Order: sequence, then structure tokens, then C-alpha cells
Amino acid sequence: MSDELKRGLEGVLVAESDLSFIDGDEGKLVYRGYAIEDLAEHASYEETLYLLWNGELPTESELSAFADAMSAERDLDDDTLETVTRLAEADEEPMAAMRTAASALSAADPDTDAEPTDPEANVRKARRITAKLPTALAAFARVRDGEEPVEPREDLGHAENFLYMLNGEVPDEVTADVFDQALVLHADHGLNASTFSATVTASTLADMHSAVTSAVGTLSGSLHGGANANVMRMLQEVDEADEDPVEWVKRALEEGRRVAGFGHRVYNVKDPRAKILGDRSEELGEAAGDRKWYEMSVAIEEYMAEEKGLAPNVDFYSATTYYQMGIPIDVYTPIFAVSRVGGWAAHVMEQFEDNRLIRPRARYVGEKDAEWVPIDER
Repeated sequence: MSDELKRGLEGVLVAESDLSFIDGDEGKLVYRGYAIEDLAEHASYEETLYLLWNGELPTESELSAFADAMSAERDLDDDTLETVTRLAEADEEPMAAMRTAASALSAADPDTDAEPTDPEANVRKARRITAKLPTALAAFARVRDGEEPVEPREDLGHAENFLYMLNGEVPDEVTADVFDQALVLHADHGLNASTFSATVTASTLADMHSAVTSAVGTLSGSLHGGANANVMRMLQEVDEADEDPVEWVKRALEEGRRVAGFGHRVYNVKDPRAKILGDRSEELGEAAGDRKWYEMSVAIEEYMAEEKGLAPNVDFYSATTYYQMGIPIDVYTPIFAVSRVGGWAAHVMEQFEDNRLIRPRARYVGEKDAEWVPIDER
């Protein structure tokens, strides 16, 4: 057994998976063998989920049945909706509300009493959680803003329905397509922090809801899921200062500030997802007749590449993409969860296939021969 210390478990192999592959040097991301570029261009989020959960692309009839089964599970039970409403009225943080909602969903799940490792029950649980979390998020956002929740529609696709529930109107085709593509891009990404959290929880033979709740809590941290919101706030600050974005970045770096949306623990080159979302951000800007956010982002990207050797990650361009779609900034990370829940569920099911309790060691560096002192002599 090696005593080599690997802080953050960096570079440590702890599992085998056939869900997603990342080549950080080539900037390559693959789901079940399929390049992310192909999936983003051709596959819907539902089709991507089918691939992740079943190991193969669906036929037309299989996809139709799968999508219908998903859409039929979108409604929230009264208790969960009441919980989400109370959290919104209490002005809870959106990711904290999502964490609570994920846990609350188990109370009304028909498969709550199933064995945690039951494969068929886990597919049903995954389908319900993935279908209901967007409803919970949209309801939370609307109640918080003083509006009534919008009931889900079964005749709309997963991405289209979420935007409908969030804004109260069916989105145009381009907006729905861009958002669906964003969900595909965020669906899985190897053994990242939140996915690892989900698999650690599952390895104890805790159930699907417990694993997803762990993952949501992990994603809420600013070093994982919160970067996209920080990117948009940074760009707003640049805009409000009415300053050249490169000069703003130079000054920020001189002051020791972090430029959000750059660097990645895995990628050494530009994140392939950032390339795709960058193009969509540009398209949305052109459609709106305002390329400001895209051009500002490009200027910052080019400077950071030339001066710091850093490339943007997926958060950098997802920020302006969501912003131009009218999505509130503090909902960006919950949307990350709405997408990634499909990947979390896939990894949980994969963990259960050949489970072993995940139990790493820590190197003890404390005292070993302390002498006990009675309390009245301390």
C-alpha cells in the first residue's frame, strides 16, 4: 500500500467507468464512445440520458417512449411543492433549496422501499428525480419573484418545458435548442467532485435520493458549480465600469483577484464544451442585435491565453449564454444540477453494479503518545 500523498486525490484512479472519457491534453470529451460535439449537435437531452442510462443510443420508438415516461413524471407532489414554496418565501439560497427538494422527493417516490441496489427501481427513481428537479427549480424561482408556479406540460421537451415553467411562455425554437444543447453539454463529466460525492454515498448502500442530495450539496460550492454565476457577475462589473475588458482584467490580476471561468483540473487546453457554447453565445448576441457580452468574453479569453496560458472552461461561455436567454444569474448553478443529475444517476447505478465501499485513508500527522491529564489538573 503506497504512502504517497495525493492532495485532492489528483491523478488517483479509484474506479472504472464507461460513462464518459476526458482527454485533457486534446480537449476531448466523450459520452459512451460518442464525441460531445456530435451529441451536442444531434442529440436531445432525453436522448443523451437514454445513452447514459442504457449504454446505447435509442431507436426512434425507444426514444419516444423514454421521453413520454420522463414527461409524465414532471409534476411535484403537494408536500414537495409546499416545501419549495416556503423556501422561496424565506429567500433561501437557490442551491440550498435544490438540495432540500432533492431530498424531499424521496417521501413521495413509489420505490422508496425498494432495495438501494435494485436496478429497475433505480431507473425509475432516476427518471422521477431528473424530471421533477426542473419543476422544483422553476417553481422556486417564480415564487421568489412574487409569481405563481407554472405547471409542467407533457407535450414539451425537457429543455423547452423548463423554460416554459420558468418564464410562463413557450420559448422560441432557437432558445429552446440552445438550452437543450447546454443540458447535453453538462450531463456528465467523469468523476468530478459532485459525481464522486454521489458515488461515495452510493457505495455505503444509501439510496438514489441520498446520493443525489449529496451531489447537489457538493455542486453548490464555488470551486465546482458556482463559477458560471461568478463569470457573469464579473462581466457585469466590467460593463458597469465602462472599461476596456482587457484593462479591467489586468487591473484585477494586479490586485490579486481571480478571473472566473479559466483553468480546469482536467483540461490543459480549451474545454470542448466552451467552444460549443461560445458559438451559441455569439449566435444569441447576433439574434438580439447586441454582441457586447460575446465580444467582451472573447477579448478576455484572448488576453488570458496570451498572458497567462489559461483557456476557458465550460462556465465561461455558459454564463453569457444563459444571461442572453433571460435566466437569473443565481439560477445558473441550479441549472447545472438540473442537467448533471442525469450523470449522477448513471454513476450511482454504475457503482451499484460492482459496489465496494469507498474508504480512502488520511496520513496521520498528529501526536501519538500524549499523556492523559485529569480534568481537574488541566
